[in-house]
Amino acid sequence: MAEFRDRADAGAQLAERLEQLRGTDAVVLGLPRGGVPVAAVVAEALDLPLDVIVVRKLGVPSQPELAMGAIGEDGVRFLNSALVERVGVSPSDVEAVEHRERAVLEARVARFRQGRPRLALTGKIAVIVDDGIATGATARVACRFARHLGAVRVVLAVPVAAAESVRQLMAGSEADEVVHVAAPESFYAVGAHYRDFRPTTDDEVADHLERARRRAATKTAGPERPLGSVADTDEDVVIQTGAVSVGGHLTMPAGAAAVVVFAHGSGSSRHSPRNRYVARVLQEAGLGTLLMDLLTSEEEADRANVFDIELLAGRLEAATHWLTQRPDTAAARIGYFGASTGAGAALWAAGGPDSPVAAVVSRGGRPDLAAAHLQQVRAPTLLIVGGRDDVVIDLNRQAQARLTGCESRLVLIEGATHLFEEPGTLAEAAGHARDWFVRHLAGGLPVADRAAGLPEE
Repeated sequence: MAEFRDRADAGAQLAERLEQLRGTDAVVLGLPRGGVPVAAVVAEALDLPLDVIVVRKLGVPSQPELAMGAIGEDGVRFLNSALVERVGVSPSDVEAVEHRERAVLEARVARFRQGRPRLALTGKIAVIVDDGIATGATARVACRFARHLGAVRVVLAVPVAAAESVRQLMAGSEADEVVHVAAPESFYAVGAHYRDFRPTTDDEVADHLERARRRAATKTAGPERPLGSVADTDEDVVIQTGAVSVGGHLTMPAGAAAVVVFAHGSGSSRHSPRNRYVARVLQEAGLGTLLMDLLTSEEEADRANVFDIELLAGRLEAATHWLTQRPDTAAARIGYFGASTGAGAALWAAGGPDSPVAAVVSRGGRPDLAAAHLQQVRAPTLLIVGGRDDVVIDLNRQAQARLTGCESRLVLIEGATHLFEEPGTLAEAAGHARDWFVRHLAGGLPVADRAAGLPEE
């Protein structure tokens, strides 16, 4: 039954359904606790601010899991009067439950916000995110509260919801739009749709909010730069490749001496949350990144193009030439980061006779798709594979045996499957990629590692 590995995976899938909100005046609001990890992924993937909207379910005294209503900040309250009457809950029992839950709500507001004000919603789009909806009582209160705070449009977004609850929410006036990945008619519990549905702690919620706050502060003020340094490049770009143009996003930290070009796998794009995460790790180490689309939307409609490795490699070569023509990247050393089929394209291009590529990293890649070109690769190559991705492990071992013209290394990430969706596995893979690129493109370990006195491998 499970559609999602964990809340991070659910957030990545939900972000794809909300792509139209990128670049809008929207605020992502997670419902603590479980909705916040989902909302954090959505906010980061769409480059939107993140906050919480704190509400508490009012459970029937004899059946605490059954919601008879919910409460929110500033006294906002929703009560399912029909349910209250049907199960025979007295007004005094309702008052007692609300009093108890109100105390919890106020304590969580203090814990999560740590004295900071709420993000303003006046005139903005409120995107309310939870990890799932059963009855919808909590979601209704959250929507009402967002309108109370001045939101001009309210979007309720969840990975999974009971179909009947979705119909009721769409029939009501609380939300202008309900977005979901799955809405089964037969619905038992939200957790049944996750493989990993471990509880989210208050500390984890606070950590997500703090990281979002820091990201927003960096975006507003920019990173500290030494006197006289050149301003960072952080812009959407268009790259001409043959008869077509593809989109990309170039980021060059001040003083960066190298840039890594990302080649995504099939069904992905420059907006891939996983590649954006890895790119950020590289940027924090002082490396530039170019996230680009390898195909136009029209080309992607033909699945044959997705596996046309020669075509994809040609796009990487065009992007590499484009980088050599820009004043801010002309002198930069170039690396390739390839995922899945993109790794095959990266190694195909790196095996070209005039390739200037100085390092390659493959994550969960298919280097076997460039088999005829592997012996021509001269750039040091790191192959990162999930320890539970058995078929791809064998393909990478066979490919490494053919990488006879360069330094190569195979790293297995314990517990990871093909997409590195398990907790901590993508971060581990990104760390290996960062160290490989810094060593081979920038001549050493990341600043933080050098400061800690860690030896080079």
